[in-house]
Amino acid sequence: MAVKKSASDLPYNSQAEKAVLGSALISSDGLYSILSSLEENDFFEGRHRLIYRALASLFEKNINVDILTLSEELSNMKELETVGGVNYLQSCADSVVAINSLDFYIDIVLNQSMLRNLIVTVRGINDDYLNEDIEDVNDFIIRSEEKVKNATARKNIDTFKKTDKITKLLENEINTPHEINDNNVVGVPSGYPKLDKITQGFQKGCMYIIAARPNIGKTALALNFAFNAATKHNIPVGIFSIEMNSNLLVKRLLGCASNVSLTKISTGNLTGNDKLKVSSAIKTISEAPIYIDDSTNLKLQDIIAKSRKLLVAEPNLGMIIVDYLGLITSAGNKSNENRQEEVRKISLALKGLAREINTPIIVVSQLSRAVEQRGENKRPLMSDLRDSGNIEQDADVVMLLYRDDYYKNQKSSHGNKKVQDMTDSEKFEVIKDINKKGSEDPTSQISYVEVNVAKNRNGQTGQCGLFFYRNFGRFDSPTEEWEKQMQQLTDEMNTR
Repeated sequence: MAVKKSASDLPYNSQAEKAVLGSALISSDGLYSILSSLEENDFFEGRHRLIYRALASLFEKNINVDILTLSEELSNMKELETVGGVNYLQSCADSVVAINSLDFYIDIVLNQSMLRNLIVTVRGINDDYLNEDIEDVNDFIIRSEEKVKNATARKNIDTFKKTDKITKLLENEINTPHEINDNNVVGVPSGYPKLDKITQGFQKGCMYIIAARPNIGKTALALNFAFNAATKHNIPVGIFSIEMNSNLLVKRLLGCASNVSLTKISTGNLTGNDKLKVSSAIKTISEAPIYIDDSTNLKLQDIIAKSRKLLVAEPNLGMIIVDYLGLITSAGNKSNENRQEEVRKISLALKGLAREINTPIIVVSQLSRAVEQRGENKRPLMSDLRDSGNIEQDADVVMLLYRDDYYKNQKSSHGNKKVQDMTDSEKFEVIKDINKKGSEDPTSQISYVEVNVAKNRNGQTGQCGLFFYRNFGRFDSPTEEWEKQMQQLTDEMNTR
């Protein structure tokens, strides 16, 4: 018959704690295992915490551990009698049945510790409920969830893994066909073959940065990634839109799907043909597994909590988009905290979230004004990332966007300019008849955008060009023939 517990009871196992500490007295390997797996607060009994503290102190001083040295250390701490003297230390050593059972006892101590932490945390949440005026229930729930997660999360120091075990796992992974294998892409396809050739798609557990100056098209490109994944491959996508409300975001998706001007969609000034296109786009977008959160004042903790919830609802979640980094704040931010330090924490947390939920996270970021202060060549560098902090370091892939026409304010007609004086978009005008896809008027508000993969932890770096139809927010890949013509024009320019 189980012993009934009282409300004040907290779980612990005194014998397991004693056996763990005793192992350190009879084996140096035991000492290393204990110090790398447990912390002082994992022990419930006060005397066991003191013994652990003394063991850690001897280890730091590089002094061999035995009953004599441990007794001396506790005596110097003036705690030898508190723990029960030399006799109790000897009884700890005598309680060890077999050193090869140490991992079993460590697990008992660790599990009891996490259970205690959870119970104490839940009691604390209950106290908060009783003593606080809860104005925002969602905020209270999110904070409570974070407390529970922290209570049960442990710093896990794994043992070394020999390469034969790792290669065996990799062999199985490599030999298992991937569900998504467009042009040998191992991650979620972006929808742009040349870009996927560089990045191998958006890969699980990785953080991607899309960075550019305002109005270049970074949000539009992120939405195109989401649109392509959700509509072409039925891959669930989550979007945190801090700057734009969900209605505007969906209008952009409709423009992308229909190739109808965003102005027409917003004003409702649609022709008969436009209405058919938009109606078809509405069906496409409504059936796509795209989830949008446009909460105002979204905090880092909200993004983390809501991403976990979305993963539960959509186990095949293929992508999270955060638009954008500069508007995220952390709940613990103090008004006097340096913004760069806060961005560092946010960047590190988003990277950790990507690994935790094993999903690619695409973060939109703005570049600093340093780009504008350079000479003729205003192509961005990774050092231009605003409040960069650890962004460059934490990101697995950094994509920098550049539009020539953004800076040169091109006119619709290139007149009698020589090829070497033309912008990239004007070169497009010369051979516009080659590229007819995507719009009834492919030259209407079109820009040529350079996507520079400046960092790629998973492979090569490189650059690809995309056409950006600004009037309906769509990106398309140039045809191979167009790229050949562009290369010829570029070669001609370079030889003159």
